[in-house]
Amino acid sequence: MNDVFLLLGSNLGDRFCFLKDAIALIEKNIAPIVKISSVYETEAWGKTDEPNYLNQVVMIKTDLPPETILQKILEVERSLGRERKERWGSRTIDIDILFYGDQIIAQENLTVPHPRLHLRRFTLEPLVEIDPDIFHPVLKQKVVELKNKLDDNLIVKKL
Repeated sequence: MNDVFLLLGSNLGDRFCFLKDAIALIEKNIAPIVKISSVYETEAWGKTDEPNYLNQVVMIKTDLPPETILQKILEVERSLGRERKERWGSRTIDIDILFYGDQIIAQENLTVPHPRLHLRRFTLEPLVEIDPDIFHPVLKQKVVELKNKLDDNLIVKKL
């Protein structure tokens, strides 16, 4: 079984409801959630004129291949009204694969570990909350070490 860490984010509509519904669909269609972080409210990253996000990290254990998980995540996003109009634009729900065990995956449509997780406080705060000792197989550091060296000054607060 692989430990898979997913980042959930929402900044449109009933953000708490979208997170809750995404979690239910992940458990129904992918795998049971083993660990779950608190919910964090975060300023928009990348496209900073967007509404604040709610973010949360969950961990699942599964033998599903990463490509299958990605496909199922995209189905969850679509079922919750996700529209892909612009990069870093507002969305009802966004789900990213942060880690798939200790695997390094570099495919056209899937890069794991997530290529920007080490740059984003909104990712590292909830990730460190549930497992500070995850080892980043590319950067060769624990996620808590990455968080402590972060230059990202966007406000991220636990709710």
